[in-house]
Amino acid sequence: MLHELTATVLLIVTALLPIINPPAAGFIVLSLVPHASPAERAELARRVAINSFVILLVSLSIGAYLLSFLGISIAVLRVAGGVVIASAGWNLLQASDDESEDVAKQEALSAREDSLRRKAFYPLTMPVTVGPGAISVAIALGTGSPRAGLQPVHFIGVGVALALVCVSIYLCVRFSGHIARLLGPSGVQIAMRLFAFAIFCIGVQIFWLGLAELLNSVHFH
Repeated sequence: MLHELTATVLLIVTALLPIINPPAAGFIVLSLVPHASPAERAELARRVAINSFVILLVSLSIGAYLLSFLGISIAVLRVAGGVVIASAGWNLLQASDDESEDVAKQEALSAREDSLRRKAFYPLTMPVTVGPGAISVAIALGTGSPRAGLQPVHFIGVGVALALVCVSIYLCVRFSGHIARLLGPSGVQIAMRLFAFAIFCIGVQIFWLGLAELLNSVHFH
């Protein structure tokens, strides 16, 4: 039982963490709401973490059935998700420092009109934190249920794993401002570029996995 629990937790955590990349998500959220107070940032981190937990749990639980109902395969979802993730990473790589400052100014001007509560789900949770890549991975994990059937230990493992992932999201979003002050403006820009490149590579990898599955499904006569 302990072995099954540990295996379930490790499988989900190691599959989702590289895709979600909580440190990168924390810095991106920081750039979108740079003038939030510490109390607002704490509340925002809590909401983003809860929203992420719900999205991932739904994707793991019924995502495969929803895809089957819509007639969408996991391979197609991976290809589409990979394109979206790679495009987001490429845009972040190409964005100049001046453009980032302009975005921050625009967000600061519109902060009075749009509350942080409305931004907590879109775009800060989806697609900034939990994007198509993470959703496709969660759905794929949901389709890989044990052949012997799901046991209570598997449900416990899913809950523990998602809790660990979402706690890491909370911590990174909550304390991104402290990390940014330690790194300084130039350090933040370097970190953003590195995370953007990692996001781009993850998108290409997801795209290639999906494309390889599609190519393997084609039978040449």
